[in-house]
Parts: sequence; C-alpha cells; structure tokens
Amino acid sequence: MKLRDIYELAVSAGIDVDPRGREAVAKLLSRERDLFDKLSEKEKTYYDEARLANPYADTRILAGDHDTEVASVLVGVDMETAEILLADRLREKGRRVDLVMSHHPEGPALAALGDVMGVQADIWHRFGVPINVGDQLIGKRAKEVERGLSPINHSRPVDAAKLLGIPYMCVHTPADNHVSTYLQDKFDAAQCERLEDVVELLKDIPEYAHAAKINSGPNIIVGEKKRRAGKVIVMMTGGTGGPEESIEKLAQAGVGTLIEMHLQEKLREKAEQFGLNVVIAGHIASDSLGLNLLLDNLEAKGVEIIPASGLIRVRRGA
Repeated sequence: MKLRDIYELAVSAGIDVDPRGREAVAKLLSRERDLFDKLSEKEKTYYDEARLANPYADTRILAGDHDTEVASVLVGVDMETAEILLADRLREKGRRVDLVMSHHPEGPALAALGDVMGVQADIWHRFGVPINVGDQLIGKRAKEVERGLSPINHSRPVDAAKLLGIPYMCVHTPADNHVSTYLQDKFDAAQCERLEDVVELLKDIPEYAHAAKINSGPNIIVGEKKRRAGKVIVMMTGGTGGPEESIEKLAQAGVGTLIEMHLQEKLREKAEQFGLNVVIAGHIASDSLGLNLLLDNLEAKGVEIIPASGLIRVRRGA
C-alpha cells in the first residue's frame, strides 16, 4: 500500500465507527468547507487543507512522501524520537521498516489535539446531557488543553524522522473511535448488573487480560465490586480527558458507571461526590485494542505489522 492509502484507510475506518455517525461527520466536513471558502487568500496559506477531508486533526502524515510504498510498519502507542531511532537501528540490522506509526499524536497533530474534543459532548448527549450544555463544557476544556500544549516542543520526533528519511504518521482519534464504539456495543448488549461484571467483561478481552497480568488491567476506582452498575457509558475518544463538570452532568442524566482509559484525580473525586461509579479499563490496553481493530485492516492487505512501544498486538481477522 502507499502511505497515502494507509492514511486514508485510517480516516475512513475512524469515520465508520465514529460515535456521531457518518452523516453527522459529513455535516462537519461540509461546514469546514464552507469556512474554508470564506477565508481570504492570505488566510488560506495558513490553513491545513487536510481538514477538508479528515475530521480528525490529531491524525496526520507527519513525514515522508505520500506515494511511498509500504510493506511493513513499526507501530506503537508512543513513537517518539527514541522509537524513530529504533526504526533506524532495525533497518541497519536488515529488518524492513517502511513506516513508523504512532497512536499518540506528535507535531502539528499534537498541537491541534483540542480540536477533536467536541465528540465528547455528542457522546454525553446520547446519555441525556443537553447538547448545548455539553458544547459549553467541552469548549472550555478544549481551550485549556490548547493552552497546555502551546509551550511544548512537539516537532522533535517529526524532525528526527525527516533527518533519518523515515516516513512517519500518527493515528489517534480513529483508533480511539474503534475502542470506544467496540466497548460501548459490548456493554449495551451485556447489560452488566454489578461492577464486578463490568470488570469481568473487560478481562474477557485479550488486551485487558494481558494488562491484568502485568498490573495495568481493569480497576474499580470509585465504587465496590458488588455495587450495581446502572447505565454504563464508555468515554475513550475525544482527544483527552474531559472537564470535571461533566461528571455532575452525567450523574444527573442517570449514568451509573463511567468507563475510562484513565482519569484525573479531581474527576475521580467529583465522581465519588456524585455517586458515579468509575472503572479504569487501562490506558495502554485500551489504546492497543483500538489500534488492533484498525491494524487488522492493514494486515489483511498484506502489510506487515511490527508491534512496539506498548502495543499489545491481538489479531481478530479471519
């Protein structure tokens, strides 16, 4: 496959499982086109035209010719300068590495992380939080994330890849969409009665079973295993953690259990205050699950996947 084909496959697959649905995403892209058309010629010189076809600002080709033929990909959760050097070392030892793929964004994709957070408001809305309230909360939090990222030297691994001539890309929200939708469907079907049932369902998934064996598996951080789960919401997409005010709104909307990859302590305290159960599935295991659901598509097309940097590779293909 060409590098551009891998990128386009990742974006399209991410849209297929986007919690908002394909139609809603198409409307977002149409709105983006309208905004672009209204820009002055000078403003267009600073505009990232990838936004016109890709709704995920945290997913980009970061280095390399888009027409590069790719037969093998070194893939991991965090692929930074050290992993770029690892790819170069593997090449020196005779291992074919045509592309480095990171899950977590780097370069301009990291700088734009706040842009993908709006999906969280749509997920809350499905569970009863008014969309206007959700938009207000996530808008405030996205600005906070943007300010936090602004001083970061986010181009270091991109520069390393360019200097070494190694194609480099990141796939963040499309993979997170996969894990979020996959788990939400499972919990909707299972109707878990108690928190211990929630944890057991997660441990039946190979990535979480592996994580449990290395002390990073599913864990109840608010609630007890015999407590009833109630309505379960999976929050594993939308860039990064949401605002602490969302906890109160979800509890008021009737959500009983929140399942996250990870959670800030101030949000955990809010969940305890409002009686909202919280199960942490595990960060790297969740990222691995989302990546694996995507990577099976690449492997089916004959692309070799070389797992690294925390990726727990599990195949679900035929």
